Amino acid sequence: MDVYKKPYNEEYPVVCMDESPKQLIGETRLPIAMKSGKEKKVDFEYERKGVCNIFMANEPLKGTRHVEIKERKTKKDWAYFIRNLADINYKEARKITLVMDNLNTHCTRCSSLKKLSGYGTGSILFIPQNMGAG
Repeated sequence: MDVYKKPYNEEYPVVCMDESPKQLIGETRLPIAMKSGKEKKVDFEYERKGVCNIFMANEPLKGTRHVEIKERKTKKDWAYFIRNLADINYKEARKITLVMDNLNTHCTRCSSLKKLSGYGTGSILFIPQNMGAG
C-alpha cells in the first residue's frame, strides 16, 4: 500500500489498528518443579476463565504500539479505543491515517463516535478483504 511508502511525519501519523478475542484459562493442577535430571511437568488440562478482547494499534513508521484489553468487543468499546488514540497518543497530530479491516464494530458513523472529542480529524483506509491484516 502506498500509505506505508510515505516518509514519517509526526503531524500526520499512519496508525494500523486490529483487535483479537482471547480465551482466558487457568491451570487446574500445579506444575511439578524440575529436579536434577528431570524436566518440569505441566498438566495440559485447563479451566475456562472467560474471554477478553485485545485492541492494538501500532505506528509502523515510528515503531510504537498501544494496547488496551476490554471485557468485550462492541462498537462503543472500539470508539473509546479510537478516541483514546486521538486524544492521548496523538493529541498533537493534525490528521491521523487509520488503517484497519472492515468489521461491523468499526463503525465510522455510529452515534457513540459523534460524542467523542478528537475524532473526525483523520482518514480511514480499510484493508481489502482478500489482503488480510498481516
